[in-house]
Amino acid sequence: MTEAQPLTLPTPSPSPAHTVHPVYVIGGGPGGLAVAAALRGRGVRAVVLEKADAIGAAWRGHYERLRLTTTRRHSALPGVPMPRSFGRWTSRADLVRYLDKYTEFHELEIVTGVEVARISPVEGDLWRLEASGGRVLTGSAVVVATGWNHTPYLPEWPGRETWTGTFLHASRYRDARPYAGQDVLVVGAGATGCDLAADLAEGGAARVRLAVRTPPHLLRRSTLGWPAQRSARLARRLPAGLADALLRLHRIGVPDLSAHGLPRPSDGPYSRARAGRPPVHTTELAALVTAGSVEPVAAVESFDGAEVVLADGSRITPDTVIAATGYRRGLEELLDGLDLLTPAGTPAPGASAPGLYFTGFTDPADGTLHHLSRTANRTAKAIPRDRARRLRGRPKD
Repeated sequence: MTEAQPLTLPTPSPSPAHTVHPVYVIGGGPGGLAVAAALRGRGVRAVVLEKADAIGAAWRGHYERLRLTTTRRHSALPGVPMPRSFGRWTSRADLVRYLDKYTEFHELEIVTGVEVARISPVEGDLWRLEASGGRVLTGSAVVVATGWNHTPYLPEWPGRETWTGTFLHASRYRDARPYAGQDVLVVGAGATGCDLAADLAEGGAARVRLAVRTPPHLLRRSTLGWPAQRSARLARRLPAGLADALLRLHRIGVPDLSAHGLPRPSDGPYSRARAGRPPVHTTELAALVTAGSVEPVAAVESFDGAEVVLADGSRITPDTVIAATGYRRGLEELLDGLDLLTPAGTPAPGASAPGLYFTGFTDPADGTLHHLSRTANRTAKAIPRDRARRLRGRPKD
């Protein structure tokens, strides 16, 4: 594990444009580490600022069952392949170990325990970062890599605050042991919700229900040895109709669960992924639903005392509700006044400010880690080039 370092760090031999003020990378997850490594490879000093006490904090906190649905080969970051010992589908624990080794291998400059609250441009084509502990840092450029899963999101359900059962967001779930013998309702049928429902059913919960507002596309991770990730990569080059047909091939072997309350969606898996809702790669959930171990139910509408009120008017009384309702990007305060965000809180397409870059704010069908790897070098190349262009354009003293 990378230990916290003091904020004042010795300066390596960077390129002249970044001698005094480094490039600051906000966020020590895979995206931030990949960009920092690419910058270091180009002779540019990059300092990664991570608010937690270790890099890869989001992955360290994920539930134990988690495995990547993208192959080991196409989940590695630039410069360091994942070991074959990880298997084809890398576990959460192995990914954390990989990120530690990646940081070591590239000798990345990491500062932990520093949270950046706001960034703003300052005179001289520089950036001002206001950070925890009253710190004020100045960077020649800033890469925002705070991640897709930054701030847990909870819908404003009426009555939730007075509900008498146990309630938690999925970000606090680790494994099924605390819920053995309980009646548990998982809210949300995305990848996390489906994983947690399967984990609970196999881990000893007495009853597991899955509240579904929008039925997911359930696909196999691999069909006849061909990974769905590879199909998604090919689909990027195809018209939407053909892309949907290609990904539907990974539905072979997944039963139609309509009779069990989980109908197949009418739209295509790739079309929906482009709209921000990627398919769920699982075979375990389908088997558990068929066996009655996981019961799909209607979406949650409200809470009333000990009861949860569902969209179809039915009322249930679970012991625990786990909200797998996703995350927000949490960029509003960080970028306050810059007018760079969409109404959904993601960086707007085409919106830019000189010296400011973003990575990791999409959820692509062919895998987030693969996307971060593709974009890391492009971001690193753009920073020195953009910086040099602005330096050349300055009037002489």
